[in-house]
Amino acid sequence: MELKWTSKALSDLARLYEFLGPVDRQAAARTVQALTKAPAILLANPRIGEQLFEFERREVRRILVGQYEMRYEIQQSTIYLLRLWHTREDR
Repeated sequence: MELKWTSKALSDLARLYEFLGPVDRQAAARTVQALTKAPAILLANPRIGEQLFEFERREVRRILVGQYEMRYEIQQSTIYLLRLWHTREDR
């Protein structure tokens, strides 16, 4: 399996850092680092996340990393990280 970040997921990471950074840059850096490392578990267990059936024909799943939700899609031998956000955000 291969793991790829979409441009939207990378934008989400940058947005989270920009939001947290002014309050505590070290905490913002730790959060972003944890979020970038977390998907590595998917390489060994790609279907560990809850499947989201609202995306019927696609295999979109989600995992929670602390208080952050990460959505990803499995396509053949590639895992695409689609989006991520804090669970308190209105999404």
